[in-house]
Amino acid sequence: MKVTGIIVEYNPFHNGHKYHLEKARELTGCDILVAVCSGNFVQRGQPAIIDKWTRRKTAVENGVDLVVELPFPFAVQSAAYFGKAAVDILDRCGIDHLVFGSEINNLEELQEIASMSFNIDNFKENMARGYSYPASYGYMADSYGPNDILAISYLRALENHPEITPVSILRTNDYFSEQLQGEITSALSIRKALARGQDVSQYTVMGDQLKNYPSPSMDKLYPLIRTMLLTSSPEELREIFLMDEGIENHLIRQAEECYSYGEFLNNATTRRYTSSRIQRTLCHLLVHNTRQFMKDLPEYDIIRPLAYNANGQKYIGYLQENGVRVVNHFSQIIKPYRQLEYKAAAVYGMLMDQPEQEKILRGEICGPYPLKKRP
Repeated sequence: MKVTGIIVEYNPFHNGHKYHLEKARELTGCDILVAVCSGNFVQRGQPAIIDKWTRRKTAVENGVDLVVELPFPFAVQSAAYFGKAAVDILDRCGIDHLVFGSEINNLEELQEIASMSFNIDNFKENMARGYSYPASYGYMADSYGPNDILAISYLRALENHPEITPVSILRTNDYFSEQLQGEITSALSIRKALARGQDVSQYTVMGDQLKNYPSPSMDKLYPLIRTMLLTSSPEELREIFLMDEGIENHLIRQAEECYSYGEFLNNATTRRYTSSRIQRTLCHLLVHNTRQFMKDLPEYDIIRPLAYNANGQKYIGYLQENGVRVVNHFSQIIKPYRQLEYKAAAVYGMLMDQPEQEKILRGEICGPYPLKKRP
C-alpha cells in the first residue's frame, strides 16, 4: 500500500490546492492520501477565514482520504517547528512520500539548503544584515518564497525520517498576490476579494460557504488584544509563549499609540520582529498559552482524524491494528493539547453570534467527519 502525505492549511481551499492533491496522487501513485491540517488558527498567526471543520470536510470531498490535525501549539509556530511537527505526525500515519509546493521547484537545491546549519526562519533577515550562510547562496536569498522556506523545514525534518521520499511541485501563482488572477490564484487574493465583496466562486469550491461566513480576524480581535497588552504588566506578558527578546515592551508601546490593528501591526513590524512573528505571539496571548505550559507539554504520540472517506476509514483501522494511537473522541486527546484546542475554538468564535459560537465549540468536541463515498 502506497501512502502519500501533504501538509495543508486550506485558508481557504482553492483551485491550486485541488491541483496540488491531484498532482500528489499522480506523481506518487498512492492508494491513500493523508493531509495534516492546521486548525482554527494558521501558521502566519491569524484566524482561519473559515473554521477547521468546514475546511476538513471540503478536503475530503475533493479527494483527500484522511485529514488529521496539526494541534494549535505546533500550527501557530515558526516554519521550523511547524514543519517538524507536521512531518512527525505524517510519519506516524505511515506515509511513504511527502509532496509539497515550491517556488523554485529544485529539490536538489532545497535539500542542500536544508542540510546547512542556520535558522531558516531568519534566513532572509540575516542575509539582509550581511551574514553569509554561506556566501555561495547569498545572492539567491531573495529567490526563496514562503513555500520554499516551508519546504526547507520539511526537508530538515525528513532527515529523521529517511524512509519518506520528498516530492516537489512547482507553485503556479504568486503567494503574496492580492489580486485575483487566472484559474489558480492565491489564498490571499481570495481573502482580499471576499473582504471587498467580490464573487470568488470560480477560484474556490468554498465560494458559497465563504460568502456569508462571519470570519474572525485580528482586526476584529484587536480591541481584546489591546486590552490584554495595556492591562498586563511586562512581567505577566513575559510568561506568554514567544514573548521574549523584549517584544512585550515593544508591543505595549504600540498598543498605547495605535487604535487600529493595521496601524499597530505596521508600526510593530521591524527587521527584528517580523509581522508573522508578532501575529503568532498575539495568538498565544489570546489563548493565554504560557512558556511553562509549552515546556511541560508531553509528547504528541497520537493522531486525531478530522475527516475521512471510506478508504481513509479503512486505513485508520489499519493504523490501529499496527499500534498507532488514533483518537476519535475529544476526551481521548492528551489533556494539555485538548485544553489549548478548546481555548482556541472559544477565541475563534468569540465575536460570532451565539448559535455560531455554540456550533464551533460543539464541533471541537465532536468526532471526525465521515464521507462514505470517495469522490
